[in-house]
Amino acid sequence: MGYSGLSLDDVSVVRAGKRILTDIKWVVMPGEKWVVFGPNGSGKTSLLKLICGYLWPTEGTVSVLGHRFGYVNLQELRQRIGWVGPFLQEFIPPYQTPREIIRAGKLGIAGRFTQRVPIDYDRDIENLSRLVGCFEFLDHPYGPLSQGEKQRVLLARALVCWPNLLILDEPCDGLDIIAREVFLKILEKLAVLSKDLTVIYVTHHLEEITSFFTKMLILKQGKIIAAGEIEEVVTEENLSTVFDVPVKIMRENGRFWLQCDLTDFSFE
Repeated sequence: MGYSGLSLDDVSVVRAGKRILTDIKWVVMPGEKWVVFGPNGSGKTSLLKLICGYLWPTEGTVSVLGHRFGYVNLQELRQRIGWVGPFLQEFIPPYQTPREIIRAGKLGIAGRFTQRVPIDYDRDIENLSRLVGCFEFLDHPYGPLSQGEKQRVLLARALVCWPNLLILDEPCDGLDIIAREVFLKILEKLAVLSKDLTVIYVTHHLEEITSFFTKMLILKQGKIIAAGEIEEVVTEENLSTVFDVPVKIMRENGRFWLQCDLTDFSFE
């Protein structure tokens, strides 16, 4: 397997007698940009926790960045994985500045960070903040920032160590349409600057899938419905299966849009 990829081989996760993930077989090659798609409760976040070693498989084997779980120091491995997710928000004090938050990302921590750093390192932080669009408020308090600005700060925090693998767990949730499009545009810039970066982007919004992504995995109730090239996976048949209602897919300027037919929908 490639140095920067990952492999899940017949992986299942059972907790308290409940199957969370079932027979997951998935290979991500170095530099690939994947979307993990599915409705709420489909197992998307559990899959991410599995990849980062926060959830252990009941069956099967997991290898990430060339290392098989059970034979690798997970703490060291996580330093090579950048993660942007909603869980980070609760650990960040509102008075902390984006500069401090990004510095803390160097050590893989969230929360108060007052350690002195070399001037060159601070210069790197400023360059990175320009790349993701948070330089203008780098020394402002984090709390009053808009949700879109906060997400850009968290993206800079995830990238500060230039990880091999970047995980984006529903990063556009709660963003207005402009903030969402800005965030997606930043990802396209990253694709040009870091072609070797492996990316996994989790969402349940089809319209967030841009040309930045080339592969897609669809989950439903912890099982893979389809996986492969986006052009082959994004079909009305697959998405109708996922959402249990007939859907129509529209495409404009390379973006997908979903329309559901709820004529026969019933709560019973």
